[in-house]
Amino acid sequence: MLPARRQPAPEGIYYDSALQTEAIRLLPADYVATDRPIALVTLLGSCVAACLYDATLGIGGMNHFMLPGDGNDSSCARYGMNAMELLINDLLKRGARRNRIQAKVFGGGNVLSGFYSDPIGTRNARFVLEYLGAENIPVRAQDLGDVHARKVGFFPQTGRTLVKRLPSTRDDGILDAERALYGRLNRAPASGGVELF
Repeated sequence: MLPARRQPAPEGIYYDSALQTEAIRLLPADYVATDRPIALVTLLGSCVAACLYDATLGIGGMNHFMLPGDGNDSSCARYGMNAMELLINDLLKRGARRNRIQAKVFGGGNVLSGFYSDPIGTRNARFVLEYLGAENIPVRAQDLGDVHARKVGFFPQTGRTLVKRLPSTRDDGILDAERALYGRLNRAPASGGVELF
């Protein structure tokens, strides 16, 4: 049994009282692959999380990406292309078979007001569906778009997923945090590290 792999940091296991299990919280630009009986949990605004799993082997993982496409640094999971490839490759190293990998995708909420022409949430949602279609990975469930943030709990051994839509964040702290994060990303070099909030 391989240990859970999380990028950038392998720590962070906590007890989630709502899910009543041990869990790993993913932040933007993280991904985790594991065969352990643990929940993977994240909070999404305009970001997207892809939950991939091979139910036959009981292994799976989740990523949390902020931007569609790819960046200059292929090890940086803040971009959708990189996050998807990093997670898929980690699952394959653990024995998953590509033809058995299934997906559930969440997020892409248009929580930032003022972005009406092709907002980032819409682009992230479109990217993940197009990517999975091109890779012939079936999407078994999705909750994408709208204006809501979401809390996602994913159980990688079974593929079971719990999603809680949070009240509209247009006047909430998540909105302020996302606006600040995207402002910093616009000023930061494309190949540099990422600042997490």
